[in-house]
Amino acid sequence: MRIVSARLILTASAVALAMLLSMTTRPPVAYGQAAHIRWDIATFSSQPLTIGAGGADSARAEDNSGITLTGSGTFVAPAGGAGRSSAVTGGGTWETFDKMGIPTGDSGTYQVTGLVRWDEAPGTFPGADTIAPAGTARAGLVVLRIRYSDGEEGVLTVSCAIFESPPTIFEGITATKGYVDYWNRIPGFTIFHTLR
Repeated sequence: MRIVSARLILTASAVALAMLLSMTTRPPVAYGQAAHIRWDIATFSSQPLTIGAGGADSARAEDNSGITLTGSGTFVAPAGGAGRSSAVTGGGTWETFDKMGIPTGDSGTYQVTGLVRWDEAPGTFPGADTIAPAGTARAGLVVLRIRYSDGEEGVLTVSCAIFESPPTIFEGITATKGYVDYWNRIPGFTIFHTLR
């Protein structure tokens, strides 16, 4: 009986040790990691196929008045995309226009103050990339809280569809400024890049 008990204890110990070693030698699971992302309102050239920084995108309000924004920045999204974050940088310029497209005289800068949500989408960019290393370009949708230089606050939505992205994704931006919702985007160019 002592031999059976000793064998049982030895077997159980070996199994426990094997399980412990297998748990400590596994690589970390990527699903639980935060996303470190750069966003850009971009420039685009089709000949040759090139994406770059320094673009401008526009959107229109209900009465057809508009806003044009430039900008770039970074954010750290909590694992899974959901959840707010203040780990943000960036901003750009803004200018508003009346319904005839004439500048209203209101313009300035804006600063990103927080991340509302980030969702990465399928897609690839096969061309030249002057912003970040090849292979780091991403499609997706980000919603950012912003503060305008005139004291108003709002939300900037940046949406990027690249090659092989689903047709449900739009390319460009929408924005709010105070109580005005510039919801009707004018197609422009945006891009995301993974930083690490």
